[in-house]
Amino acid sequence: MTASPHWRALDFLSDLHLQASEPATLAAFERYLQATPADGIFILGDLFEVWIGDDAAEPGSFEAQCGALLREAALRRAVFFIRGNRDFLIGSQFLNTCGAQDLPDPTVLSFGGQRWLLSHGDALCLDDVDYQRFRAQVRSAAWQEAFLTRSLSERQAMGRAMREASTARQSELAEYADVDSQAAKACLVAANATTMIHGHTHRPAEHALGTDEQGRALTRVVLSDWHLDDAKPRADVLRLSADGLRRLSVNELNALPKTPASIRPAGTC
Repeated sequence: MTASPHWRALDFLSDLHLQASEPATLAAFERYLQATPADGIFILGDLFEVWIGDDAAEPGSFEAQCGALLREAALRRAVFFIRGNRDFLIGSQFLNTCGAQDLPDPTVLSFGGQRWLLSHGDALCLDDVDYQRFRAQVRSAAWQEAFLTRSLSERQAMGRAMREASTARQSELAEYADVDSQAAKACLVAANATTMIHGHTHRPAEHALGTDEQGRALTRVVLSDWHLDDAKPRADVLRLSADGLRRLSVNELNALPKTPASIRPAGTC
């Protein structure tokens, strides 16, 4: 996609894992949506801890509350969404209600004379063979159709079981699988882009991936997860302007003026 010519700043965030049991994270997200001066917000997956179908956003539900916040934000700026591994079942009904625009994974964004590759990132964690097998299963049309035909209460129970199984599996791992560097580099080269922005791994950092055939430096920039209910609260946003990328904490975002005048050059995340 090509950015609108009037856009001056764009925000990227992911892995908020919104859930009713973590009200501080939802509150921080609400404050962020109200305060950000960005012209466009790109949510790169795992906005929710789990999504079992658009019909879960029934009136009065936690999902409907979150949808209302997005809808209010979309009245003031463009909001885009890429599905993650936790909310891959979000459908057009919910996104249309929120006013959010659906993006494929990956998406190439043209902004500021550069091409930026946007992804959730889970498809590139190639060392996690079990997850990739599971991902292929649940992303199939047949699996999703069979799952969504079940009753809402059935799906809610299955969603809880899947979360518990995921938490148990993660606690057994020495460390989470990371994005494969060679695969990320290949994706950048294929997209004729120099910077990939993604989430999923919960390892905010910037990784050099060498150069392409034109000698351009290739970079992988990882978004933070959001966990404001933790003993060590964390959350940040990447803001892109004509001056490059800057990593901002939620507290910084709320304190910044309404124009992104203090953006640092790319490479200083």
